Formats: sequence, C-alpha cells, structure tokens
Amino acid sequence: MTHYATYSEQVADTLKQMLLEGRLSPGDRVHETALAEQLGISRAPIREALHMLVTEGLIIHRPQRGKFIMTLTPQEICNSYFVGGVLEGAAAAACCRDFDREDFRRMEEVVAGMRKSVEENRNMREIAPLDTDFHSIIFSRINNPLLVDISRRSCLRISKILFFRHWLTIYTPMEFYQRHAHLLQVLRRRAPGDIETALRAHYEESGRRLSRFGTPADA
Repeated sequence: MTHYATYSEQVADTLKQMLLEGRLSPGDRVHETALAEQLGISRAPIREALHMLVTEGLIIHRPQRGKFIMTLTPQEICNSYFVGGVLEGAAAAACCRDFDREDFRRMEEVVAGMRKSVEENRNMREIAPLDTDFHSIIFSRINNPLLVDISRRSCLRISKILFFRHWLTIYTPMEFYQRHAHLLQVLRRRAPGDIETALRAHYEESGRRLSRFGTPADA
C-alpha cells in the first residue's frame, strides 16, 4: 500500500514539474495511458495521482471528455488574488503586534537576498523562492490554520504551479525587491490599517498582471 501511495505521489509531482517547465499548460488534456507508458508504471497509481490533483484544483474532470489541466478566466485569477490579499491582509493586521525582532530580522534577510539577486543579475526563477520565504514568516504568526490554508491555496496553485512561467514575467527583479521592501516597511510600523491595505494592494496588483494569461470566459 505504501509503495502504491509513493508511486501516486511521484506521478503527481511529475505532473506539477511538467507544469512548472511549461511542458503542460492550462487546458491541456492529461492522458492516463500515455502517462503510464511514459513513466513505465500501471494506470492505477496514475489514476490516483490525477484524483489527488483534482482535489488540489490543478486538474478538472470533464464527463465524457476526460481530465484536463485547470483553466482560469482573467476574472477568476483576479478573484483568487483578491481573496488571498483580503485574508492575509486581515490576519497580518490582527497579529502585527506579535511580530518580534527575530521575525523582522528574517524578513530583512529575505529582502536583502532579493536586493543581492538584483545586483547579481539573477533571473526570476532563482529569486522566486524568496517570495515564499517572506510570506511564510508572516503566516507563521497567524494563529488560524484554516485561514492560512485557504489564503495560500487561493494563490499558490496559480502563481507557483499553473501559471508559474508567466508569474516569473510579471515583475522585473527590481520591482520584485521593491514590492517586498515596501511591505517590510509597512509591517514595521505595526499599523493594522496600513498593513491590511498594503497586503491587499500587493496581491491585487499581481492578480491584475497575471490575469492577462487567463483563458477568455467564452473560450
């Protein structure tokens, strides 16, 4: 049973990697038989992996047609980022007094890493993990696992998997650094209203920029 689960997880990871590399794109059909042949395993773990990805919102099952990589309209992308910004903004505002010196030191270290990446002319693919690091520090102080889970899922599947190769293009490395440096400044002030406004704007701008890669509603 463990072996079977491992195969399923490996297949799910392989499909995610194919999305990250652009070998699969939103709207593409996923063929169980072709995957089984490509990976050299039976269709059972393939089927289980696809079920896992349906649950994660990365694959959609269309009756009589098959399974496809999830597509999102421009409005759906904006809506997802709006939700992410509202939730993280409200939660960070509520717990802003809990951020301590170590939290700010870690944030400064991440932002410094972004600045160094700009100076060294690194590309966005190399810098991208720092975005996750920065927001993870904010989430670490939010004492509401359900809110954290919903907030992360509202955007992560879009920016870090489905539309990752496009997400890498919506900001220059300098813009990326400046946006997070601004958030750090606002968080340091510990003003709940300012923090909530800044995080909502941070997410909404990303949603607007990324939305141009969505699938038109009438497609």
